Amino acid sequence: MVKGKARILVVDDEPRYVWATKVNLEARGYEVLTAADGYTALALAMDEPLDLIVLDIRMPGMDGYEVCRCVREFSAVPIIMLTALAEDVDKVQGLDVGADDYVTKPFSTAELLARVRAALRRIELSERSSPAPVFEHGELQVNFARQQVMLGGEVVELTPIEYRLLCEFVKQPGRVLVPEYLLEKVWGMGYEGEQTLLRQAIHRLRQKIERDPGHPSYIQTQRGIGYVFGDT
Repeated sequence: MVKGKARILVVDDEPRYVWATKVNLEARGYEVLTAADGYTALALAMDEPLDLIVLDIRMPGMDGYEVCRCVREFSAVPIIMLTALAEDVDKVQGLDVGADDYVTKPFSTAELLARVRAALRRIELSERSSPAPVFEHGELQVNFARQQVMLGGEVVELTPIEYRLLCEFVKQPGRVLVPEYLLEKVWGMGYEGEQTLLRQAIHRLRQKIERDPGHPSYIQTQRGIGYVFGDT
């Protein structure tokens, strides 16, 4: 995490949302940068050290999906999507391109602040956690001291959510982990029932660590129960 105040980039083409979000975040001690379009947001994300991005989906020119996709090519910074769309397919698309969380407009200040705190808390917990130095299973290696994941000798770039999720699995190989447990351990309290977040995070993780994501050898689904790392 950036030293000092947490640094948050707020991206929205609606001035009222930008102003309200900026005022409320700054009142809680955060440093806030703003952008009114995707191109400006992407430039800031490339040039500025950030702890979190709050990103609107519907913007002219480069929309939030494309910004998120581009950011994920060079950064694992947590991203919270803002969407006026309530359909699951739109939420899934945002999560699928690399977002960590979403908030549906219109949202309350309390809800957004809770999501921001949760995202920043997850970073702090990841930085403080220090289990056994290295975990190895087949081609997969997790170096906890470096927070580095390798597959077949190649570094795998994971977002903070994906890394915490993988850590939960490798700490308990062979144990079936139910969705409610994973949501609480990885996202935190208040995420009960957010099955879409979990499914998409597991989907993205499989795409990165499985040689054949359609037939996973590491993270397996136990239908109607949960997920397990390795064979039960």
